[in-house]
Amino acid sequence: MKSTPSIHPQQSGATVGRTDLGRRLASRRTALGLSREELGRRCGVDGHYVAYLEEHAASPSIGTLVRVADALGVTVDDLTGANADRVHGRSAAPRDSELVSLDEGECRGLLGTHGVGRIALFTPEGPAVLPVNYLIAGPDIGFRTAAESLAAGAAGTEVAFEIDNIDDVTAGGWSVLAVGELRAVTDADEIRHLTASARSEPWAGGPRTHWMKLTSVRLTGRRVKHGS
Repeated sequence: MKSTPSIHPQQSGATVGRTDLGRRLASRRTALGLSREELGRRCGVDGHYVAYLEEHAASPSIGTLVRVADALGVTVDDLTGANADRVHGRSAAPRDSELVSLDEGECRGLLGTHGVGRIALFTPEGPAVLPVNYLIAGPDIGFRTAAESLAAGAAGTEVAFEIDNIDDVTAGGWSVLAVGELRAVTDADEIRHLTASARSEPWAGGPRTHWMKLTSVRLTGRRVKHGS
């Protein structure tokens, strides 16, 4: 049975009006294609409470924040914006840390939680790593670029694609790596499908209408684990 936190804005002193938490929550939920009810089911609250968090100056408990952040595939600091100006990776590592491998199902699940990743490829000047807005289309990772870009020029070569998540609060995190051949999308129906499926335009702007896709032949992931 779901436990829905009580909503008493007048008693708590909350002021109606979306806050940074509400904006971040709504943006992340929309990017994942989740309704408020679906997110509520994932984190054990009512969809109306998700709406309240998005639209009002709410002060949810840390337990609620943890569940919501976990359901969205981010950290509490990501959700609240507490780490916006923080340099990641400087937390002290616990003594009981270990690195564990993720299976393919876990890797594919995590790929679906992000919208920005890094593509690593070889260029005439040497190796390069480029950030891209991406989407998952069946077994493929798709992204748009400019026709004259380095990524477009790497069609037909083996590349790597990586996403990760870092939690400085727990000194933990995970990463997923996909390796395979990069190909240009030329089929008109497939291009229309990818364009319709994209949740946003590429952040870099400009005429980035050239679709590329990576079908991974090797998909691996790792997570930092604390304790047994």
